[in-house]
Amino acid sequence: MTDKATLTSDAEIARVTDRYFVKTRDTVRRFGDKRVTYAIFMRRPVCFAPRLMQTWLDAVAAERNTKFEVETRYKEGDWVGAGEPLLYLSGSFEALVDLETIYLQKLGPACVAAYNAYTMAATMPKVSFIAMDARHCAGQEMAEMMAYAASVGSESAKREVGAIGFIGNANDATAPYFGNQRGFGTMPHAFIGYASSTLRAAEMYHEAYPDEPLTVLIDYFAREITDALAVARRFPDLASSGKMNVRIDTHGGRFVEGLDVSRSYDVLDRHNPRAVRQYRSETELRWLVGTGVSAAAIFSLRDALDDAGFERVKIIASSGFSPEKCKVMASVEAPIDVIGTGSYLPELWSETFATADIIEYDGKPRVKVGREFLMRDGRNIKLKPAKNPVA
Repeated sequence: MTDKATLTSDAEIARVTDRYFVKTRDTVRRFGDKRVTYAIFMRRPVCFAPRLMQTWLDAVAAERNTKFEVETRYKEGDWVGAGEPLLYLSGSFEALVDLETIYLQKLGPACVAAYNAYTMAATMPKVSFIAMDARHCAGQEMAEMMAYAASVGSESAKREVGAIGFIGNANDATAPYFGNQRGFGTMPHAFIGYASSTLRAAEMYHEAYPDEPLTVLIDYFAREITDALAVARRFPDLASSGKMNVRIDTHGGRFVEGLDVSRSYDVLDRHNPRAVRQYRSETELRWLVGTGVSAAAIFSLRDALDDAGFERVKIIASSGFSPEKCKVMASVEAPIDVIGTGSYLPELWSETFATADIIEYDGKPRVKVGREFLMRDGRNIKLKPAKNPVA
């Protein structure tokens, strides 16, 4: 696995942690150590994803020749309600106090991203997902965290609802989280421009990688239907054997080829008459019948492929597939085979903030006023993880 611990020396930790933790550690050394217990929690429901944090804490404990006791209240992948302690962390106050900044960074975002990945996979259990978030991450450390989180949420959805979940990601570095050696992907938009045509780009890639399934972007020239059919006709053996995918990534500034507002409504009404007859927000309507990769666009593409005899060509949809967009697509049973998404990344970063409070000093309960709910009054009660309410 790729989750190797970094930032374990005192000098490295002091450089990146909050200064008041460093000063507190120095002061505790002067006046004497105590054994403390921290309760760590989040203010929103999450999917428990502690491995990166635990790996780092183990490495720091070894570096400092001490031992930290991590009492997790849930298994990896379990749903945790807002405000419920995720874990209790105990050890020397001197050895722990300057670690809070870093271990919270490694825990909170992963738990929220795992929750989002679970939500998408559980909402669309028959759809495969590919994690395409790396280029949206703030560096490789975040990319690793998001890949780990996606794998945790995906495995939870597989266990609970039999979902296909995340089958891979877009780069080699974090592919092992999904049981792969390599990332997935065929061509970016830039290559279509280089080749001067969608068909020629497909020919070049097939020549370069003749033994791999062919996935072709079809939206570069605003001819999604025309180019999808052209590529399928050029490679009929791949199309008929299920080894061809067309990826639709139309941006939100235009309709997919052959559609406008009226035609989009017609397409959706033909496939799911109730879809727009129930209450829909403006955003939901845009995902159903608007510009970009809408449900109507996907139905229209599927119809064109099927009518031409290419029923086995798969559709990969990307562009803004958040948990909310997945729910809308699931509600109308949009015919998507694979979703490429970076949108399990938390949209509101403030939701990823994990918080730690000390609840015991040398075994004596004590916590700041207002955080009494973190106390271990019920620590001997065996907790039965609640089922994720989005399932």
